Amino acid sequence: MKTSCTGSGGAVTSDGDVLAAMARGHATAFAAVVTRHHPAVSRLVWRMTGGHADTDDIVQETFVKLWRNPAQVRDGKALLGWLMRVASKGASVRMRRRSHAALDAVPEPPDPATRADAGLVRKAAALRVDRLIAGLPERQRLALSLVYFEGLTNIVAANVMQSSVEAVESLLARARRSLKEAMSGEWRELLDALGAGEDQG
Repeated sequence: MKTSCTGSGGAVTSDGDVLAAMARGHATAFAAVVTRHHPAVSRLVWRMTGGHADTDDIVQETFVKLWRNPAQVRDGKALLGWLMRVASKGASVRMRRRSHAALDAVPEPPDPATRADAGLVRKAAALRVDRLIAGLPERQRLALSLVYFEGLTNIVAANVMQSSVEAVESLLARARRSLKEAMSGEWRELLDALGAGEDQG
């Protein structure tokens, strides 16, 4: 997990130093936090909402909460986890507001059989997998996103989810089982498609 970056003077600045600067009202410090952690937070929200158009709004709200009160994060090492926790809660609230919106709102990927280009086939397979993940229960989706897609350890993911490591492991096991069942006979084809084009270029 990356917790430091290079400041304007060339010195490495930790998340703790940046938070302290934010507490003093330094806008450049806030910009550094956004630059550093926006991609991971955005990916998490995107997966939690199934790629809904609200993603950008949720991510923005997350960083605004930090800007308004940076002191609520007491340890710089916990900053990314805090952002992930706030973002996932924001995503959950939005999803509940539109709880009756069908998963059919997530667009079906194009039929890989109609695509000759390996890159398009791989993209279609990735969209199919994303759609299946979007159908998982919220807690399973969050655990899967944090551990498998953001590369957090089970311990850090448990902290983000305010849960136990055992509970996270159980959620991951159930998520993997659900995905395998949902993919049924197509899982090998999806995995092959996801690997298409990797050896090219």
